[in-house]
Amino acid sequence: MAGMPPLAAPGRRVLARIIDLIIVLVPAGLLDWAAGGVQGNDFSYGRSAIGGVFTAGLGFLYEWYMTKADGRTVGKKLMGLRAAMLSDGSVPPQNSAAARAAILWLPAFCCSCFWFLIIGITVLFDKPYKQGLHEKAAKTVVVTAV
Repeated sequence: MAGMPPLAAPGRRVLARIIDLIIVLVPAGLLDWAAGGVQGNDFSYGRSAIGGVFTAGLGFLYEWYMTKADGRTVGKKLMGLRAAMLSDGSVPPQNSAAARAAILWLPAFCCSCFWFLIIGITVLFDKPYKQGLHEKAAKTVVVTAV
């Protein structure tokens, strides 16, 4: 990784992910609520499943588009981070951005919070590049933006 900016600090990565989750989950939740997916304490499971698919799809599109554009989601921009190709530090191309987004968001439909916990644990304990499963598959890392 000669010439590449330093790897991002875990705390900044967590804050960036929280910001990105809010950006995706708040509008998705409001749309689900407006569509009648949640009514009081009664949950409509069919609508909830559709809402889950919608949320995972929205998360995928958000992550894919922002990553392929300049390697930075809103959360990463605010935290001074960016995704980069492990090989040369360049902005991830469309296929790598799609792989990264798919592995991050699509399994979350089935096991939402648990999946993000698994991703977080892999980031914390991976050596030497601190990659989550989604980053390993896409051959990317998160670095400080210069």
